[in-house]
Amino acid sequence: MELSRRDLAKALGAVGLGVGAGVGVQRLRADRDTQPTSSPLEESDLATLVAVGRVVYPSEVDGIESFVRQFTQTRARARPDHASGVAAAIEYLDTYSETLDGTPFRDLSPDRRAATLEQMGADSADPDPDGSDVERVRYYLVNDLLFALYSTPTGGELVGTENPIGHPGGTQSYQRGPQT
Repeated sequence: MELSRRDLAKALGAVGLGVGAGVGVQRLRADRDTQPTSSPLEESDLATLVAVGRVVYPSEVDGIESFVRQFTQTRARARPDHASGVAAAIEYLDTYSETLDGTPFRDLSPDRRAATLEQMGADSADPDPDGSDVERVRYYLVNDLLFALYSTPTGGELVGTENPIGHPGGTQSYQRGPQT
């Protein structure tokens, strides 16, 4: 399943950037062939976020790199305070990874990335922006990316919430019976 610009706009809308999401998508589309505008996140941060996305997103999802980069860059430009938390969580994740394997998280093999997140406890930590380092990794990296994915039509389709109760879905939505 390919993540689209529509998915990006929906994910940005879900984090409160609904009005700016269309502008952000247009800006990103225009910047594709030009020098990108400055972002609070560095290129290495974006590469790490893509690496985390490749671990936590289901294997059925395509277009992870583009989606994660555009989502996080647009959100970082709009919310530099949140971007600071993301950068700090990435710094901890890289330090942890370098201590274990001698290399930043983004340079690990996919299997080793998953094992690193599991070893540090990021798969079971309570997400807390003001908590421990691992809780901040869970909040700013893992949960942010999962929320972005599952707030999209493509991500929702993966788990059966593409048309959650209370949201319009056309005639097919109300004509089909409950699924048992």
